Amino acid sequence: MKNAFKIVTTLFCLILPSTPVFAADVNLFIAASLKEVINELSDNFAKKNASVKFIKNYGASGALAKQIENGAPSDVFISANLEWMDYLKKKNLADVASIATFTYNTLVFAGKTGKASSMQDLGKLERIAIGSPKSVPAGEYAMGAFKKAGIDKQLEKKLVMAKDVRESLMYAERGEVDGAFVYRTDALQAKQAKILFTVPQDLYPRVTYPMSLTVTGSKNRDAAAFFAYLHGDDARSVLTKYGFATK
Repeated sequence: MKNAFKIVTTLFCLILPSTPVFAADVNLFIAASLKEVINELSDNFAKKNASVKFIKNYGASGALAKQIENGAPSDVFISANLEWMDYLKKKNLADVASIATFTYNTLVFAGKTGKASSMQDLGKLERIAIGSPKSVPAGEYAMGAFKKAGIDKQLEKKLVMAKDVRESLMYAERGEVDGAFVYRTDALQAKQAKILFTVPQDLYPRVTYPMSLTVTGSKNRDAAAFFAYLHGDDARSVLTKYGFATK
């Protein structure tokens, strides 16, 4: 019996090296405002790496981080602020050595023409959409800007909370609110709404998108290859095309 087991084990070891290695899925957890950028970059990458299959999850950075914490399969995480990357880092879920800045953005107020032209005009409006600040960085940036501008109490009953920045923009596009605080790149995608004003940079921290491999992703060869691709010239070109800043 022991001899038979040794023979089977030996045969398995001989066969194993010749067995083809199939590419693993690459699970992307990406801030909603980067949807068009990552769709284009993943498509470009897949054209040159036909065996790679991307599974994409776009949403609020906080919601994505919580999903990763709860065990959702994830390889690459890109947040719309530093806070949620730090959260994963503290939970020992981000590959610390891989953490880097992917891109930058700007907070704007978008809506129908004539609704507002500055932060001080917001008190005249009835309904203003922002992403829920507990999980949506754009909403957190907006709330900080309100407080620093001294209008937070004036606006608290006017705010309509959205699940992510894209839902905020959708409300403005449909005319369900007077306007929405979104990123400049989101507003550039709008068909019905337009940028009414840019939030002064001294009212909130610069919108920074950190990216990292997860601890699991660092062991996924295809995820690591795509992550390296995100550092390259192709990525910078696509980011610029969609209005993001790379410096």
